[in-house]
Amino acid sequence: MVTIDLIKDDPRKKADLRPRHPEKAHRPDQEVLRKPDWIRVKAPVSKGYSETRDIVRSHKLVTVCEEAGCPNIGECWDKKHATFMIMGEICTRACAFCNVATGKPNALDPTEPGSVARAVRQMGLSHVVITSVDRDDLDDGGARHFAAVIRNIRALNPDTTIEILTPDFLRKEGALEIVVAARPDVFNHNLETVPSNYLTVRPGARYFHSIRLLQRVKELDPTIFTKSGIMVGLGEERNEVLQLMDDLRSADVDFMTIGQYLQPSKKHHPVKSFVTPDEFKSYETVGMTKGFLLVASSPLTRSSHHAGDDFARLRAARNAALARS
Repeated sequence: MVTIDLIKDDPRKKADLRPRHPEKAHRPDQEVLRKPDWIRVKAPVSKGYSETRDIVRSHKLVTVCEEAGCPNIGECWDKKHATFMIMGEICTRACAFCNVATGKPNALDPTEPGSVARAVRQMGLSHVVITSVDRDDLDDGGARHFAAVIRNIRALNPDTTIEILTPDFLRKEGALEIVVAARPDVFNHNLETVPSNYLTVRPGARYFHSIRLLQRVKELDPTIFTKSGIMVGLGEERNEVLQLMDDLRSADVDFMTIGQYLQPSKKHHPVKSFVTPDEFKSYETVGMTKGFLLVASSPLTRSSHHAGDDFARLRAARNAALARS
């Protein structure tokens, strides 16, 4: 049975139940492996979690924390950290690993940039992360909407640093330039996995296009930090991960994140292996020797996990490198 969206107390949702992944309905069920002890998390029950949920609901916002089923939602929302997902909750792509709903998206909400900015102010965020679904239906892939969100946040929250996690803007000429011109502090675009997995895991994307996108950000504005992340446990070989690190460094990417892939349902790509904490630590060590300013690598690492703290570390690492030179 395909995964069904059963959230009933969310005003953003329609009352009737709907398939979250209609395109996966006819896929054979995949075995869901038992999680090892090192990757278990507690259910979110804290007061801080409830307060963050209420703020998100009151502004009628979407978060990737909920839509992607992030295991860190309890920890992050307790600290009033949330990653806002703009341009709706329906993605035009159907990546095999992702739990975000797929289908025909709704029209963009012109009030969303202001709503996000007000939520950032209400939550008192010093660092905010903005991501989105893929919007291949739009002529600019949603670039102008991203830029509007950045400008609105800056206007209401001039001291807040802004990190964006964007789609690849594949075949959207000029889109990247629009986003970079809005001057986010961190530009993140995830490779997600090694190139040999793209056909089965990320079929709508192109590996070297994503590498070139990150490289182009630095060409347009070298002051913007660039960042990318992958999941492991999807059947990749260690040497493939090391080559991917080299590819990112060739694009002058500053920060890399590595986390364990967790299978959202039996219809999603299976977990091929659970990578041990020691293996994650090894990836972090190797990554730092390759010249990244920062590498975050652990089973529960996600693109936006500890993003504010990581931004402070990233800035300190750049300043230290400049001082040495």
